Amino acid sequence: MSLKENNLVKKVTNKGFLDIPIPKKLNLIKEIKKLKKEKNAVLLVHYYQDPLIQELADYLGDSLYLAQMASKINNDKIVMAGVHFMAETAKIVNPSKKVLLPDLKAGCSLADSCPPRDFKLFKKKYPNAIVVTYINCSAEIKTLSDIVCTSSNAKKVIESIPNDKEIIFAPDKNLGKYLIKETGRNMILWNGSCIVHEAFSFDKILKLSNENPDAKFIAHPESDSVILDFASFVGSTTGLLNFVQRDLSKKYIVATEVGILHEMKKKCPDKIFIPAPVQDDSCACSECAYMKMNTLDKLYNCLLYELPEVNLSKEIISKAKKPIERMLELG
Repeated sequence: MSLKENNLVKKVTNKGFLDIPIPKKLNLIKEIKKLKKEKNAVLLVHYYQDPLIQELADYLGDSLYLAQMASKINNDKIVMAGVHFMAETAKIVNPSKKVLLPDLKAGCSLADSCPPRDFKLFKKKYPNAIVVTYINCSAEIKTLSDIVCTSSNAKKVIESIPNDKEIIFAPDKNLGKYLIKETGRNMILWNGSCIVHEAFSFDKILKLSNENPDAKFIAHPESDSVILDFASFVGSTTGLLNFVQRDLSKKYIVATEVGILHEMKKKCPDKIFIPAPVQDDSCACSECAYMKMNTLDKLYNCLLYELPEVNLSKEIISKAKKPIERMLELG
């Protein structure tokens, strides 16, 4: 590694991203598109990213879709505009590719709620249980799993497991409770949650719904049970997007990360979408601070210098790939 490269790596280590000044007159949109071609890189973008980044995506979608696309990519480099576990998943399913993440500190509160050391001890209490983990977890947690799922296919994954098998579901207790209700399976739940989806205020949602009687309330299953019980429709990010496209209503109150509203408005320009209110009076909607850590500046530097790079050991890739492949086989 050259001295210049070593200094760049040190910059990433200190801040999690390359904090290198960008000329003010630079057209970032144009330059990012140019760099993607020059670097033979493909940009995977989650729905919760800033709308400007969503518009640059080669593939835009939820966790399941991005994992599926990452496994099929032939480009030299994968740039994940999402959070850390998504970049890890891309590396796991396509280990020969260079995987980049604009900001290494773009983490996930749900993944953080399940430390591997603690989960190992938890798992030992139920030696005969099948371990199903939500994709929103670290690569190390995936190595401790039998099968991975996303909110799009979680029900299908649970229903694929024989009824006589005990199931541990981690890390999201809210999604787990929802799946117990939907499948009738009495699962053992890890006590984890997403701060974004737990931020919604039921009282404010009720008030907003009363003020907008013509609006349907729809929610992501990572939300609290009382929120889900009130919803007209519960679904994954993609499920919510598909629902508003086929449903006949003209107005919706949406309980998930506010980034999805950009694509909803694009798909349904004649409809009205209102972000569900949160408990914090200083915020009008629920926004994932981690998702929004990726910016155009960071994305540009990431492509230009090919840093930060997400690397995993061969052992972790080998162990974590099996439960992900089992999920992808189910579709």
